[in-house]
Amino acid sequence: MATRHQTQQNSGTVADAVRGNWVDTRAPVSTRPYLRLARMDRPIGTWLLLWPCLWSAAIAASAAGTTWPNWWHIFLFAVGATVMRGAGCVFNDLVDRDYDAKVARTISRPIPSGQVTPRQATVFMVALCLIGLLVLLQFNWTTIGLGIASLGIVAIYPFMKRFINWPQLVLGLAFNWGALLGWTTIFGNLGWTPVVLYLGGIAWTIAYDTIYAHQDKEDDALLGLKSTALHFGDKTPVYLTAFFALAWCLIFAAGWMADARVLFATGMAAVALHMAWQVTTLDTSDPDNCIVRFRANHTTGALVFLAVVLDTALRSAMA
Repeated sequence: MATRHQTQQNSGTVADAVRGNWVDTRAPVSTRPYLRLARMDRPIGTWLLLWPCLWSAAIAASAAGTTWPNWWHIFLFAVGATVMRGAGCVFNDLVDRDYDAKVARTISRPIPSGQVTPRQATVFMVALCLIGLLVLLQFNWTTIGLGIASLGIVAIYPFMKRFINWPQLVLGLAFNWGALLGWTTIFGNLGWTPVVLYLGGIAWTIAYDTIYAHQDKEDDALLGLKSTALHFGDKTPVYLTAFFALAWCLIFAAGWMADARVLFATGMAAVALHMAWQVTTLDTSDPDNCIVRFRANHTTGALVFLAVVLDTALRSAMA
């Protein structure tokens, strides 16, 4: 009898994708391997990359005294996050293809399963990067320069788990770069507010990606790979509490520095409760429990964004 992972390899589906996702059920068959390679069947990563961009755009609007964030910029960030997250995933899979072939959760991915060759994946990655460049060129020169500067962090991230116990920190540096970009699209320069937001996003990423990494800790240990999940071990809840608390304080500080007040504080109270739920209900020995709490950070991101946007809209209406 075929195992579940063998069945997934034969069907082309990926082990850690949501069952019945649109790629597996509705996308043209010929495009499915590439959409899976770009993680279009697992959009949570795109959201986690996008939310810091949206937070920054909303906080910039609050600081500028406008009623709403720039919706054209929101659209561009959404497109950019989608294609650049996809490109980053392709690069990561190219670098990790030998490791992925040895791990049950990743052996069904397009490259190790043979659905896409490394050369095809490289061409696809370049195409995604070109779309990302076209999006970036819609902004001012400061934003363009910052966007290009982020590629260095993206390039080194896949190698970090071979050398350091904190690859999640490097992921945080890359995944929260949008916290800087959203601000510069409005003001054309950096300031303490986006920097504080960026640091808060990094702490948030360390927390949620540690939860994610607990799914792979046994395989990672066998392969000699490193992660905060392995580094924190049984003390993971303590570390998660510290990093979620740090993230909350810094994100709150950034909003307050941009004049967000009552509704923002109310929304951030909901964020604190949501973070507390993740820590108190986490079972690091249960991969299904971990993936649910990891994906729940989409809600965390949405709550922060709505808190800023609604607070800004209320203050504008009362002015």
